[in-house]
Amino acid sequence: MTKNIVLIGFMGTGKSSCGKSLATRLGCAFIDLDKYIESKEKMSIPEIFAAKGEAYFREKEREAVREVVQRKGAVIATGGGTIKDEENFAAMKERGVIVCLSADVDTILQRTARRGERPMLDAQVDRRKAIENLLASRKAMYARADFTVDTSNLSPMQVTEEIVGFLRVGGMIRA
Repeated sequence: MTKNIVLIGFMGTGKSSCGKSLATRLGCAFIDLDKYIESKEKMSIPEIFAAKGEAYFREKEREAVREVVQRKGAVIATGGGTIKDEENFAAMKERGVIVCLSADVDTILQRTARRGERPMLDAQVDRRKAIENLLASRKAMYARADFTVDTSNLSPMQVTEEIVGFLRVGGMIRA
């Protein structure tokens, strides 16, 4: 596998957990873009947002995307908003297969319930409405993926097998 598998999608859809599972299944490297940024910045994503703002974070995210897509055959889990940037999308598309993980609003609410970890939601009074609005604003961006899996009622292993099936049919892997 020479192309990267890039997982996009809203927060709480399982990009990190499914990405680890997929990388293990394919025997390749796993890169969590948010963890990569945290390691470089020596701060958590919520700390970066609080101390330096979203614009600073998005610039660091662009730099990180440019760096990680240079790898070959890695599974890359992006942050929920990474896809908003056209430069990010173009870089990921050029060197990878883009797989969108989706989930229904109730599942996302349940999976993102812990406060202090989701800067885009933590400041919101009505998390459901915030999720609905963000999902609506990103719908067209997520629709540009090569393949989409609804993770609402699937385990990470089941999601992995769905993605592997897609990659196999497309001739991208033989696993």
